[in-house]
Amino acid sequence: MANLPAASAPGPSSHAVEPTQPQLRSAAATFALLSSPARLHLAWLMAHETFDVGTLAGRVGLSIATTSQHLGKLRLAGVISARREGRHTYYAVDDPHVLAMIEQIFSHIAADGTLAPDP
Repeated sequence: MANLPAASAPGPSSHAVEPTQPQLRSAAATFALLSSPARLHLAWLMAHETFDVGTLAGRVGLSIATTSQHLGKLRLAGVISARREGRHTYYAVDDPHVLAMIEQIFSHIAADGTLAPDP
């Protein structure tokens, strides 16, 4: 594939630097990870509050084992962090970029699943 210069699109991002292949792969992997409704629900919950695995499992309606697998994938990808307190581990979304992404997508989707109109 030839390296072509980035097309110049009108608008505020017309001088943006085109993403590199590693950036594109990483972004695609993050979106693929969050394409699971269960993992996206977990991420949304943890973007708003810190939870342990049992509470998250109950909120999402999954078994603790399945929830733990999802949490492991999210943690490995750096989407969530974990903090140990005694016998419990608490999970949260701390990265401001991930928080902003979650906030943005849900502010753009209406409760019925349709795209919400811009204000």
